[in-house]
Amino acid sequence: MAVAGSCRFCGSDLETTMVDLGMHPLCESFLDESQLDEMEPFYPLHVRVCGNCFLAQIGEFVTPEQIFDDYAYFSSYSTSWLEHARRYVEMMIDRFGLDASATKVLEIASNDGYLLQYFQTRGFQVLGVEPAGNVAAVAEEKGVPTLGEFFGDQLADRLVSEGYRADLVVGNNVLAHTPELNGFVEGVRRVLAPDGVATFEFPHLLKLIAENQFDTIYHEHWSYFSLRTAKKVLEAHGLAIFDVEELTTHGGSLRVFVKHQDDRSQDVVERVDSLVQREREFGLFDLATYIGFSDKVEETKRKLLSALITAKTAGESIAIYGAAGKGNTLLNYCGIGTDFIEYACDLNTYKQGRYTPGTHIPIFSPERIRETKPDLILILPWNIKEEIMKQISYISEWGGRFLVPIPEAQIYEAPRQ
Repeated sequence: MAVAGSCRFCGSDLETTMVDLGMHPLCESFLDESQLDEMEPFYPLHVRVCGNCFLAQIGEFVTPEQIFDDYAYFSSYSTSWLEHARRYVEMMIDRFGLDASATKVLEIASNDGYLLQYFQTRGFQVLGVEPAGNVAAVAEEKGVPTLGEFFGDQLADRLVSEGYRADLVVGNNVLAHTPELNGFVEGVRRVLAPDGVATFEFPHLLKLIAENQFDTIYHEHWSYFSLRTAKKVLEAHGLAIFDVEELTTHGGSLRVFVKHQDDRSQDVVERVDSLVQREREFGLFDLATYIGFSDKVEETKRKLLSALITAKTAGESIAIYGAAGKGNTLLNYCGIGTDFIEYACDLNTYKQGRYTPGTHIPIFSPERIRETKPDLILILPWNIKEEIMKQISYISEWGGRFLVPIPEAQIYEAPRQ
């Protein structure tokens, strides 16, 4: 098998394919009407796994600047994610006895201030780092101080030279979003106070494979982590995971608690080793597990297309709820366009009036559902399907149903109001 590049962490040759999803546009590059007849760039979406450190990863075909120049994702549009952030803030204050007058909180990839706002209302000194200029501007409008740039060792050095060290570093869904993995983690080590704590949340590779979550693979997700691999990366830069929590967010994520390796104030809890052992038993450290993933993805595709074909053959109308970035991986891989879907809708006003990348499905506000009364709603952000089903449960008025594509296509009756 031909070698295709080197591991972004350890430098080993990448020889093993986990899944090849073909060519895809950037998942958050929603189009306006004037762009529909223009050439749209597509890039390989091919995941390979390192046989040395078992970091699953895609190649870097576009720069972070291209992806985050004008970003369409705003965290505050999800009420469940806001609640997740609020509970995190309360938990961290209680668990570590954080003192607002003495604790500096730094969030990397702070988006629109969705999390830091809760620390700020409690009197903490906060600082966000968010490279997407349009999103950072929204955070600033909320009064959340935000640096509109990428985080790495150089920015960390600049902050330290200015006398800034963070007592708490927060990184939710950012570890996977950096192609410069070593520089990013080294930057965390440098900016974290000697007795500080960092937490990172990222989708768990075990869940991705076990539940066929192939749509969480897209160009801004450069890496896909097991706990064991995350430990290796952090330890290579003088950091240590001392605790881990399994979360339900994004289809199954890990939250790791990190300290400096020479910090003795936090003991390593048993569940860290226990989860690594569970990963081993699942097969995450056996290349055969990754090689077999493609077959599961193809079967998921066939089941979804079968459900859509059945609905269309029966004369049913189909709409999408949630023009999620990851949903664009699913649409493009499965070849689902306007031949199946009448329109998509999304609460994010930035996306309304635009079109999905690659498939060119028009996006409207959710009010469109009441106006057109579709028979079937395809939920692309399936990780928050309960929240969405509750929001638009009124489709039961005309017998509307929901179609959830992952881990396999399943139709749900709308709850009666």
